[in-house]
Amino acid sequence: MAVLNIHERTLAAAPRDVGALIDSLGGADDRLWPPGWPPMRFQGPLAVGVPGRHGPVRYVVTHYVPGHAVRFRFTGPRGFEGFHELAVEPLGERRAVLRHTLVLRPRGVRWPAWPLFFRPLHDAVFRQLLDRAEHALTGRVARPAGHGAYVRLLRALTVRLAPGLAGEWAPAPYTDPKE
Repeated sequence: MAVLNIHERTLAAAPRDVGALIDSLGGADDRLWPPGWPPMRFQGPLAVGVPGRHGPVRYVVTHYVPGHAVRFRFTGPRGFEGFHELAVEPLGERRAVLRHTLVLRPRGVRWPAWPLFFRPLHDAVFRQLLDRAEHALTGRVARPAGHGAYVRLLRALTVRLAPGLAGEWAPAPYTDPKE
């Protein structure tokens, strides 16, 4: 099974401003990665060849064009083969699309784990990432993404059943923007 998973949002902002959000990923002034999730961290400044992770998901930067796009190739967990990327598509001087694309071939136990566990959490974090981008660029979020009961259950189970994610990788308490 191959997975193609795309999340995107059209933003009322200059493409260079949207690109600056991508450039902030994993840094001290990260304005894109949502709080309340395992933080995105890199072993150095964002650049080709730099390893990174969030929670149990590990990757290496394989392509980076500052202000435009970054691509990560998965290096873990075992059974995840593919990449994910964030890119800006300019739609004029004051509009742009911020797009997250994931291309993945889950292998072994990751195959059933993708639709049951990883995809719901992945979708939730990237919807919230797009909310953060919209808020950072416009000061508001027209339609905030909430998390359904299943995602809240998965998050609670992860904290309880995966003590290896404790510390900086454990999901922090999350407040649903719709509550």
